[in-house]
Amino acid sequence: MQQPPLFVSTDWLEERLDDPKLRIVDATTYLKPTPDGPEIWSGEETYKENHIPSAVFADLMNDFSDPDSGLGFTKPSRERFVEKIEALGIGDEDTYTVIYDQGYAVVGADFIASDWASRFAWQLLYEGYDNIAILDGGLAKWKEEGKALASGVETYPASTFSGERQDDLFVSKEEVEQAIGDENTLLVNSLTEQDFNNGRIPTSCNIPFVAHSDHQTKELLDDEQLKDAFEKAGALDKDKKIITYCGGGIAATWNAVLLRKLGHDNVAVYDGSMAEWASDPDTEIEK
Repeated sequence: MQQPPLFVSTDWLEERLDDPKLRIVDATTYLKPTPDGPEIWSGEETYKENHIPSAVFADLMNDFSDPDSGLGFTKPSRERFVEKIEALGIGDEDTYTVIYDQGYAVVGADFIASDWASRFAWQLLYEGYDNIAILDGGLAKWKEEGKALASGVETYPASTFSGERQDDLFVSKEEVEQAIGDENTLLVNSLTEQDFNNGRIPTSCNIPFVAHSDHQTKELLDDEQLKDAFEKAGALDKDKKIITYCGGGIAATWNAVLLRKLGHDNVAVYDGSMAEWASDPDTEIEK
């Protein structure tokens, strides 16, 4: 079966809803900034209210994170991942998977960035499954166009998953420490300019994840516009390893998959991101 492009349009997906080889995953998670810190909750209830027909729900918060890490979101153990992904019906069978979320990375935001979908996509890539696509514009665009919706809980037949881990897609705090000042590595802070200025890993550059989609159409900017933002930071230099990070390893995956879309394959995500970095008294924070 031909592999789908990394990003697909709502029309592309609508035309294939009856394809028995298609798997659709709703990866919605909600993040709401508050004065006391972000509130985060699963999108399972809104999935049950309405979702793209035949979609199953991937609970990034409760199923596809490590409950013992002490951080909000870090990759789960291999055993936990395989158990949960096989239950969703994604694996070795001749299928392809389209992932989406609500389209809004932050509750109340006016920008589109499907970074919850990209987080799940990056985990699948890490675990060795690359027959994936992300829905451009997410459920927000799908609804705006009046396309079909379903409710309740849907399932696919259980699968067998045996993909081989791609260990270089995530890096640890120790690897980031080694990357500081390394001329062959570029550290990319994916948060907003304000957050970047408030505190960052030394030698990082800033490519805000919020700036890659058209707010009106909800679609990604075209490749030339995307390249411009990444090129200015030097992130398209294929002689360099790119490490993206953010607050908790979510927004960083949005930049990571876009770099992959633009042809840069030597990209990794710092899973712990600033949540881990800032909690260590021995690490330096640059302002």
